[in-house]
Amino acid sequence: MSTENQENPYERASGPETDGNDASDATRDEHARGDGSGDARSDGSGDARGDGSGGSDGSGGSDGSDDGTDHGPAVDGKKRGGKKDEAKEMSFLDHLEELRWRVIYSLIGIVVAAVGLWFVIEPLMEHVLLRPAIEYKMNLQNLRPFGQVLLFMQVAIFGGIIISIPNTIYQIWKFIAPGLYPHERRYASAVIIFTSFCFLTGVAFAYFFVLPAALKFFVAFGTPSIANVISVDYYFEFILTMMLGAGLVFELPMLSFFLSRLGMLSPKIMRRYWRHAMIVSAFVAALISPGPDPVSMLMMAIPLVFLYEVSIWISKLSQKRRGPRRA
Repeated sequence: MSTENQENPYERASGPETDGNDASDATRDEHARGDGSGDARSDGSGDARGDGSGGSDGSGGSDGSDDGTDHGPAVDGKKRGGKKDEAKEMSFLDHLEELRWRVIYSLIGIVVAAVGLWFVIEPLMEHVLLRPAIEYKMNLQNLRPFGQVLLFMQVAIFGGIIISIPNTIYQIWKFIAPGLYPHERRYASAVIIFTSFCFLTGVAFAYFFVLPAALKFFVAFGTPSIANVISVDYYFEFILTMMLGAGLVFELPMLSFFLSRLGMLSPKIMRRYWRHAMIVSAFVAALISPGPDPVSMLMMAIPLVFLYEVSIWISKLSQKRRGPRRA
């Protein structure tokens, strides 16, 4: 066997593969460019396949390439839209982080208000909080060392909670605002002002009406043979608990407004269960009243009944303005 005939078998094996690869590359180039040869192929063999097996509906080579070209941007668009939606939506950890900062901002407001009250704590104690006790000639007594220091700190903290209630409501609103519609976020200032007004009205009602009636009943009840010596800690716990409880009770109209806006409450439902509401009002009045006397419980139950009627009217007004929800 001659040397010329001894060809390298690897060259012979690689030759057809190279030609096949070149042919496939040429075919792909023709499909991509849409040259005349590609058109001829699609017109000739493609039509034959279309007539025989219905390849013109999607089995032909040119149709397959067109499908791949059309579907690519659509998939990319879906992915891009999904990323935008994920960027807009907050995860569970993001909600927890947002809640944490809102709580911190609320606590900062309470601390700032409490520090501010500390500079006027003595006039606040003498002319505001101790005034009912002085008026009804109650004998208050401090029974613990450093009791007045702790008492002053307690009053400053409770006063800070009451004064900073607009900031607290604002932080609550900022936390729930991302879940509301744009037209609902426009009511932010009105909601904050009205909610703060309801809370402060409840505090004022407890101080000017409920507290004097309860103390008057306490002083007048009993026999003169027993001297009433009251611990100053219990006295301040009594009045501060009553004022905070009344402030929370007076938020009932705002609660009715929000539940009606969410579609969870209606005037018809409130009218149907008004008897149950009266029982619940009496129970809540007994719960938030710091003392067991019937006067303070009755003084708290009466505004609850009135606020329930106001809440029905607010629910009706809220549903009239509700209308269809807009995106």
